[in-house]
Amino acid sequence: MKYTLLLLLCITTLHAVAQNIQNNPGSNHGNKFEQLGTILPTPNEYRTASGAPGDKYWQQRADYNIKCKLDENKLVLTGSETITYYNNSPDKLDYLWIQLDENEHSSVNNAGYEDTAILSSDMAMAQLEKIEEQQTDNGYGDIITKLTDATGKPLNYIINKTMMRIDLDVPMKPGATIVLKIDWHYRIPERINHFAGTRGGYEYFSEDGNALFTIAQWYPRLCVYSDFQGWQNHQFTGRGEFALTFGNFTVEMTVPADHIVGATGECSNYQQVLSPTQYSRWQQAQKATEPLQIVTLADAQKAEMQKSTATKTWIFKANMVRDFAWTSSRKFIWDAMPAFVEGKKVMCMSFYGKEAYNLYSKFSTKLVAHTIKTYSHFTIPYPYPVAQSVEAANGMEYPMICFNPGRTEKDGTYSEATKNWMVMVVIHEVGHNFFPMVVNSDERQWSWMDEGLNSFCQYLTEELYDNRYATKRGPAFLITDYMKLPKSELEPIMTNSENIAQFGPNAYAKPATALNILRETVMGRQLFDFAFKKYAQRWAFKHPTPADLFRTMEDASAEDLDWFWRGWFYSIDPCDIALDSVKAFKLDATAKTKILYNDPEVNSMGMKKIDAPIVHAFEDISKIRNRTDKNIQFLTDKDTSLRDFYWKYDRGLEPYDANFSYKATPVLEDITAAEKQQFANKYLYQLSFSNKGGLVMPIIVEFTFTDGTKALNHIPAQVWRKNENAVSKVFITVKEVASIQIDPMKETADIDETNNNWPKLSAPSRFTIYREKSQAFGQTEGVSPMQKAVQKNK
Repeated sequence: MKYTLLLLLCITTLHAVAQNIQNNPGSNHGNKFEQLGTILPTPNEYRTASGAPGDKYWQQRADYNIKCKLDENKLVLTGSETITYYNNSPDKLDYLWIQLDENEHSSVNNAGYEDTAILSSDMAMAQLEKIEEQQTDNGYGDIITKLTDATGKPLNYIINKTMMRIDLDVPMKPGATIVLKIDWHYRIPERINHFAGTRGGYEYFSEDGNALFTIAQWYPRLCVYSDFQGWQNHQFTGRGEFALTFGNFTVEMTVPADHIVGATGECSNYQQVLSPTQYSRWQQAQKATEPLQIVTLADAQKAEMQKSTATKTWIFKANMVRDFAWTSSRKFIWDAMPAFVEGKKVMCMSFYGKEAYNLYSKFSTKLVAHTIKTYSHFTIPYPYPVAQSVEAANGMEYPMICFNPGRTEKDGTYSEATKNWMVMVVIHEVGHNFFPMVVNSDERQWSWMDEGLNSFCQYLTEELYDNRYATKRGPAFLITDYMKLPKSELEPIMTNSENIAQFGPNAYAKPATALNILRETVMGRQLFDFAFKKYAQRWAFKHPTPADLFRTMEDASAEDLDWFWRGWFYSIDPCDIALDSVKAFKLDATAKTKILYNDPEVNSMGMKKIDAPIVHAFEDISKIRNRTDKNIQFLTDKDTSLRDFYWKYDRGLEPYDANFSYKATPVLEDITAAEKQQFANKYLYQLSFSNKGGLVMPIIVEFTFTDGTKALNHIPAQVWRKNENAVSKVFITVKEVASIQIDPMKETADIDETNNNWPKLSAPSRFTIYREKSQAFGQTEGVSPMQKAVQKNK
């Protein structure tokens, strides 16, 4: 999913969700732990109750042979394609549905429908021009110039916004094949200024007069026809991404002769399109242990100045993929190195302009390799021969190729936020090769099935990249700000893509957090990892639904998780478990107990002069476990070339120049006399909890004893079965308890930590909360530490 879209769109619509049926709505029990039952579709011969594909599972296939030409001057792409479509379903098809995603940019045929708009006293010129453009035909979108069958006979069709229905004279019987021939062209949109946030198009660089083309959603393509919904023909509004059919591709791209092309699949004619020197470097790269530049910075800068008027045709082939995308520019530096996944060589490559050189030449290709290796460990072995990262100032994914951000300042320096953003998006977009490019879910309907699962695996990969990396999604404590929003601003994860208001938190962060909680807190790593891998194995190169995931996770682990799916995916209830009271009993009523109260750390109100290290003050459970696992070695430890300025900065090896922050003074408080009762020589504690948020979760209790030692007790979520609102537990200890805290490692996404302690702790001050909010990921202010260090050493 492209990250720029998340910053630009905010849709307010009705929420179309699966109904979260309650069996006993008037009671305090019998609801949250009931089976999902009729909420899930009935198992059948295509999809079993275990979550595995059935004996009669089927799916369609579409093969593409495409020839296209890029006109760099007129900014037009012209194409001719032959589609071979296989009806593997048991159904007779009277018509076919084709996606015309380029119509998203058309003011006539787009499916964006209508969003709200307002007038203000200050209106930007571009804003007014965009409003005016929507009232005319802006000239964008697919123009179909010919549509025939294999014999050349014209076929009837009708275009409805971003969809085209082809009416068949003779219905396709089960097992039949049809060949379609389509000629088309479209005006290439400008990605950066005109259609900001769009996936495909061009970016123009005025300083050198060149363009960078990312060609995506560019050819008419078959919709998915499936056993669970028939034709998936939801319109493309720019939000919900794609449901696509697997097939084989052969694509010929004619571009300016000095352009470098990267694309889905393998190039079959490198020797013809590359210079002898470049081709020799490509051959050397097959055995490289470091990224080897096939096109160097000097090569790219020379090409920028000497523009060719001739053309070359690049030919790429890709088998068993659901989509095809490509990029073309004379600005590209291109490097490559192999990675090996279970003995199979995968060429990891990066394409980037001089504007990204100091970041991409160092990190990109190694991140690609790290990502496919890590995802392969947690899911299935990476099945394709190449994996590519392209710097294009956005974030979007396609089979074997993705577009990412990451540009430096003109002096080659960069902020830590820029580096972290680049690391995150490269891992995320390369990771999409697994979800949904191989485990091929319907993104148009369930964005979370690819974005959420991928964000979870992204988190695992970031954690294995650098133990100090400040990940943004995955740990439970990072989702609480979203889950504490008013319920009028929330919707369940199981919501149609177009109907989500808070898209990033809902489709990415919340499902990623849920899966991490399952792994770390509910199931444990061993059970979770086996079940999650089983899901990937079962549904690789197939079309899974949410029910297939839910059922497989339970089937492979012997864990009843319906309560978890019901709470996290079908409801908007947050976790807020309160420790309401503690009753203490002990033999010696004369002993006086002191409880240590630690005030939360706060920042002063001094102005920030330079970025502090971007490191979480709190280390989540995954970081700690990963660091102590002898089987885990972090990439920055294996490859010390990745230890840049900020690797040292985060560890205090480079000084942090700041004079703000102080720590609150500890406060001591006596235990009340009422809590001192007699019971042998041991201590008895009755803890009463209330479920204020509504989401049932495990209760994790940490006791701190007067001698400074600690003990942790995990109470399973099932403790709430008989009363979903309030429960109590009794603990016997041989030591006197000084303090009690719920969820000390912030594993459950509890939205209100002020009711998690005994004795009660004060809430953070307003100033503390403000500072937490102000540390926005990707935001750089003033001089970066890297720039300061460079200036100091001059």
